[in-house]
Amino acid sequence: MDVQGKAAIVTGGASGLGEATARALAKAGAKVTVIDLKAEAALKVAGEIGGLGLACDITDGPATEAAIKTAREKHGPARILVNCAGVATGARVINRDGPAPLDGFARTVAINLVGTFNTMRLCAWDMSTLEPLADGERGFILNTSSIAAFEGQIGQCAYSSSKSGVAALTLPAARELAKFGVRVLCIAPGLFATPMMFGLPPEVQESLGSKTPFPQRLGRPEEFAALVMTMAGNVMLNGEVVRLDGGVRLEPK
Repeated sequence: MDVQGKAAIVTGGASGLGEATARALAKAGAKVTVIDLKAEAALKVAGEIGGLGLACDITDGPATEAAIKTAREKHGPARILVNCAGVATGARVINRDGPAPLDGFARTVAINLVGTFNTMRLCAWDMSTLEPLADGERGFILNTSSIAAFEGQIGQCAYSSSKSGVAALTLPAARELAKFGVRVLCIAPGLFATPMMFGLPPEVQESLGSKTPFPQRLGRPEEFAALVMTMAGNVMLNGEVVRLDGGVRLEPK
C-alpha cells in the first residue's frame, strides 16, 4: 500500500516505537491520528507531524469507539492501523510474601492484548467497507508483540503471555480478514531504546544492548518504523510475525 494520502491510526503514538512510526507515516504523506493515554504527549507529537492527537484508554470499548469516530471525521476511515500501545510489568508467580497480585496480571493482559484486539476489531470494520485499492487491498493492520512472547524471562509471565496472545492473533485475523483485502501483520521487537528501557540504569541498558549479537546495541525506534513502512508497502506480506531483534535470544533472567 502506498501510504500517501491514506488515513492512519497509531496507538501508543506519543512515545517510543509508536512515535517513530507516526512520524514515518506522516513523512510519507499519511494523515496520522496519534492515540495515547497521555493527552499532552499525544497532542505534542500530533502537532509536530500535522496530525490529530487523541487521549484514549484502548481497554475502554466505548471510549475507543469515540476516538476512532473522531479520527474518521477528521481524516476519513483509516486504511492503516499500527498498535504500539502497551505496558511492561514484572512480577513472579510467587514470592516470599505470597502469590502475585492478580490485578497486575489482568491489567497487563487488558492493555497489551485486549486493547490491541479492541482497536483491531473497530478499524477492521471500517476498512472492510472501503473501496479496494488497485491491488484489491483495503487495509493494513500491524500489531506489536515482543520476543518475550517466545523467550519470556522469570518475572515476565504477564508481559510474555499478553505478547504471545498478540502474536497468536496474527494468523487467524489475517485469514478472516483476507476476503476483505485487509492484511494483518505483527512485529516482535527485541531490546529497543524506548521509555520502558530508559527506566533502567544506564549501565543496565548498555549491558542489555551488548547481548544482541549484531549490532551490539539497543534497537532504535526508527528501525522499527522502517520495518512497518516496508510491511505496509509489500502487499504479499500477510499473516506473519517478524522478529526484529538483531539475533538476540533472551536468557531465563
